[in-house]
Amino acid sequence: MWTAVMADPTVPIAREVLAMVVADQRQWTRRWLYPPLRIVSRVAVWLIRVVKTLLPIRLSAHAVMDRLCVWFLRRFVSPRAGELLIRHFLIETDLLAFIARNSGVAGVPEPVLRPTTLAGLGDRAVIEHDVNVYDVLIALGAGRPGPRGPLDFSMLGLPAIDASPQVRRWLRLDIQTALCLMNIPFALCLTTEEYRRAVHSMRLDESLMTVLAELTGDDTFLRWRPGGVVVRVDSGLDVPRAVYEHAVVHEYAHARLVALAAGGAGQASSRTA
Repeated sequence: MWTAVMADPTVPIAREVLAMVVADQRQWTRRWLYPPLRIVSRVAVWLIRVVKTLLPIRLSAHAVMDRLCVWFLRRFVSPRAGELLIRHFLIETDLLAFIARNSGVAGVPEPVLRPTTLAGLGDRAVIEHDVNVYDVLIALGAGRPGPRGPLDFSMLGLPAIDASPQVRRWLRLDIQTALCLMNIPFALCLTTEEYRRAVHSMRLDESLMTVLAELTGDDTFLRWRPGGVVVRVDSGLDVPRAVYEHAVVHEYAHARLVALAAGGAGQASSRTA
């Protein structure tokens, strides 16, 4: 099965990145811990959201969430999974920066969130990561982007990533199992509205892939739209699974842009600049 996944010509990401994804999927924690923890996570988050909805005050603890997230990643998540998570933050920033720089619409902000370490995922990075998507789409407004001559691909190089492999882990979770557990403090430490905004931001991949297709004139991006409509706010979303698929779609889109920048549609390595 895994040989077929690695050889699949329809998967556009670089083979070394795909090898990381496959190795992460093959961890014992993904097979044995993820299924029960996925249920635990959904139940816990549902209970947290119900209680917070009933409370008369809005509760949030962003600093606590940041510190807990970084500590958890350094002590309980494999360096490989940590690297994949950092990659996602960098890649989403690249995609949004590409749109901002090439849209031809005045005033579109270009995100600057580029963490290269686990510590960089603190300091409100999770919140900024989600808000950046909204900021870019809001700024695009009614100015529909499209091919406007030579495109600027210069923002696509990824820096070296340090996921603290030298730090002793008490457990080395795969990324999906880690996301299940991290979803609980996210729901607890964000306000109800912040959490809903973060969840809905993944549905906006529908819009991002459409914009990328219009900018590049390449309909390949449309294949990776998640489906559904962005005007629907889905409270019952399986968040850890959605985050994982959201990250994979962004890997696909980034690899496609790198291939277009190189002047071809073949696979391209985007692991480091």
